[in-house]
Amino acid sequence: MSFSHKLSPGMAAAVMAAAIFAAATTAQTPRDAQRESSVSMAPAAQSFPAPVNLKVLPKDFTGRQVHDLMEQWSSELGVRCSACHVQNSAGVSSGGAAQARFADDEKPMKQVARQMCTMTEQINADYIAKVEGSGMPVTCGTCHRGSIHPQAFAVPSGVMRAAEQK
Repeated sequence: MSFSHKLSPGMAAAVMAAAIFAAATTAQTPRDAQRESSVSMAPAAQSFPAPVNLKVLPKDFTGRQVHDLMEQWSSELGVRCSACHVQNSAGVSSGGAAQARFADDEKPMKQVARQMCTMTEQINADYIAKVEGSGMPVTCGTCHRGSIHPQAFAVPSGVMRAAEQK
């Protein structure tokens, strides 16, 4: 399944959630921490290069949209960029960190992420969207809850007995 140029409700919600998350976490920075920081907290105009090698995300996504979505996925999975993206040790940023080769498909986890994104979109389109009043779409965080390996759900022992008695 591939995305059309029009965003599905689930993907639009995911992109919006990432933008809201980014705005909320920036807005929640304590003033004392801002004063103590030697780095200026003024928002810098950050430029994100146009994405290449998009196979699941819409081809017309901007660099900013991809970045925001990756930030959301990163927090929902509890991982860093290096979980899916190869780090280029030859290219080092001004801060001393290795630059990621975002277009590279070398890491198997990147393909897993694409499959999971497709699955999530399919769940939202084929099931969640068809339930009246279903509310929020399914996201990575629905199952992963900040962990790369989601924990299996086990019903507490007393819950089943109480449900059976009703």
